[in-house]
Amino acid sequence: MVKDECKTLLDALNKVSACYRHLVICAGGTSDSQDLREELKQTRHKAQVLAIANRNKLTTILKDKTISKDERVEIERLWVVFSTCMDILEIDMRRALELGQEFPLNIPTKHLIQTGMVGGTSVVAARAMSVQNMKYEEGNDIDILDLNDLEQEINEVGEMIYEMEMKVNVLQWTVEAKQDVGAALKSTASADASPLGILSGNGGDNKKLWDTSKIFAGAMFSAVLIIVIALAVCIVKFA
Repeated sequence: MVKDECKTLLDALNKVSACYRHLVICAGGTSDSQDLREELKQTRHKAQVLAIANRNKLTTILKDKTISKDERVEIERLWVVFSTCMDILEIDMRRALELGQEFPLNIPTKHLIQTGMVGGTSVVAARAMSVQNMKYEEGNDIDILDLNDLEQEINEVGEMIYEMEMKVNVLQWTVEAKQDVGAALKSTASADASPLGILSGNGGDNKKLWDTSKIFAGAMFSAVLIIVIALAVCIVKFA
């Protein structure tokens, strides 16, 4: 099925983009290193390859006049998700560029930030690249060459987003969501198996309990306030 192929490609792009965002968070922190910068480079390259594949696939289908109305609606929904993913990827690439410029590795000008994150990031990168043992190229020019490449790639992603909007006439605000807001969260929680499910399943009882708690808290606050005022009056009177 064409729809299933599109979903598979889009899921892969979302996975790699999420891994890239996780790696970007580590840039400029105490877990930053030459390996992290290499992982950032390889992961964003993988994301761009998947982005091009998604764009070509979705564009071809949406330009096809023979697809059914229901299938077009589903592909347009995937297109909106893809467009959003591309916007987020561009934002993360810009953040990586700024952090790379602010915290160069070869000629440090600032102390790395104590973010509280420790350990390596190769596991995250391996998930994105589907490679268990990642190997990195030797070299000390990643601060200069890679940042120049990153700046150029950001412009290319921006141009891709612009071309997407020009080639495919899909208005995002006209595409309806498949589920109501929060429906996915409700479906994953079971009322019998999870405390969260119990809370979501007994909305009326929870509301009553919450109202009772507010009344009790208000009464306690009033009592404490009266005691404080009485003590203040006594101190003034006997001073």
